[in-house]
Amino acid sequence: MFLVRRLVWFTSGATAGFGGALWIRRRILRAVRRYAPEQIQAEATASVRRLGSGVRDAVAEGRRTMREREAQLRAELRPGAAPTGEGRPTPTLPEAERRRGRGPSGPAPKAPGARRTAHAPAGKVTRQGTL
Repeated sequence: MFLVRRLVWFTSGATAGFGGALWIRRRILRAVRRYAPEQIQAEATASVRRLGSGVRDAVAEGRRTMREREAQLRAELRPGAAPTGEGRPTPTLPEAERRRGRGPSGPAPKAPGARRTAHAPAGKVTRQGTL
């Protein structure tokens, strides 16, 4: 009786050990195949192909928008161009520079009563407070 119990437990343990070893071996081989260079390359290629169409569409849209904006800017800057959509003419470059305090002949002339304030950087003229 004692020998039979030992034999049953030994057989059960050997079976469980052998089955567990085969299961672990199968799992390891799957992981090795999954991370093999060919499989990684195939997965990366598939991923890039999926993303490729989105990137192509984005680049095409960006180029189209760039061309439209360039055509719009060229039309606005053309000599004798019509006013922009807002009803005011597009300022020429010298006008914009004069507005910022820089003109072709140096800083803009001071307005009557304008003084530099303590918080304004040197060269900037404001109408608020005195220095």
